[in-house]
Amino acid sequence: MTPLRVGLTGNIGSGKSTVARLLAERGAAVLDADELARLATEDPEVLASIARELGEALVQGGHLDRAATAARVFGDAGARRRLNAIVHPWVRRAAAERERELSRAPEPPRVIVHDIPLLYEGGLQDTLDAVIVVTAPIERRVERVVRRSGLSEAEVRSRDAAQMPLADKAARADFVVGNDGSLQELEARVDRLWRELSALAEDREG
Repeated sequence: MTPLRVGLTGNIGSGKSTVARLLAERGAAVLDADELARLATEDPEVLASIARELGEALVQGGHLDRAATAARVFGDAGARRRLNAIVHPWVRRAAAERERELSRAPEPPRVIVHDIPLLYEGGLQDTLDAVIVVTAPIERRVERVVRRSGLSEAEVRSRDAAQMPLADKAARADFVVGNDGSLQELEARVDRLWRELSALAEDREG
């Protein structure tokens, strides 16, 4: 059986990680690009490339200074592109290897979800069977991120502006999950989404 390969994305504060968790609880295998990106920045070769391309001050004692790196790239589109050009290929290779392992398992998952914040920005949508976009109003998203992260409202809005507009992503998606209410409402929407994904996976199996 070949699993259904689904992309999951949404801008900062949309609740994408919560939707990923809910899908995992329902049986999906989730590959988290952010988690893989953190692993990438533990690779000495990746760190050396970051130091060379963006400045040695970003790597201290063999570790990436994440706060300094964020400050460096979110205000500089060129620096952000150089960082992504270093990290994203590593992440794609790791995700592909993990997907191969899942597909070869005695009981492979019916659905593999690729949780990728910059899915559309990276042009990855055409490599997947379907794309889910999680949406929420900007005011709600800013409030969530400020509360959990300590970032200022201006910093959150700056990070959101560095991504493709959320409305544009939603217009291109196969599935849109609105996260503008309670957790119970979101769970009901994910239940409906899971039924639709399961039906797609079943159709593929013939």
